[in-house]
Amino acid sequence: MDVTYQGTVYPWHCDHMGHMNVMWYVGKFDEATWHLFSRIGLTPGYLRSHDRGMVAVDQRISYRQEVLAGDVVVIRSALLEARSKVIRFCHRMENAETGDTVAVTVLTGVHLDRKTRRSCPLPEEQLARATAMVTDYDPGL
Repeated sequence: MDVTYQGTVYPWHCDHMGHMNVMWYVGKFDEATWHLFSRIGLTPGYLRSHDRGMVAVDQRISYRQEVLAGDVVVIRSALLEARSKVIRFCHRMENAETGDTVAVTVLTGVHLDRKTRRSCPLPEEQLARATAMVTDYDPGL
């Protein structure tokens, strides 16, 4: 799994119970997603110039440990599956100090033609990169 995000939990990320709120887990996972997509060639430039997009059609999250203000987190990502129009991938968020897994998410994304609002095949080059990166990692969800 490759590092796709590193960051800090700030006090404003925490809810009234004192731990990072779920919306911030999703936000940090989203940032990791765009780094992962860029590695396979689904860059902002490609998406803009070809009028394409990526949409999440399924997301599952397992929260394993609380994350508190001041904690530093690292997200490692892996591609689990690459098909003509679909990419399935996971992110594992870790506490950078302890190495403990604090959350895991698995997402399914679909390549989209933004004009027609319909799924469309990934370009051969991006699909080949994605396929080469697929691993048999078991996210445990």
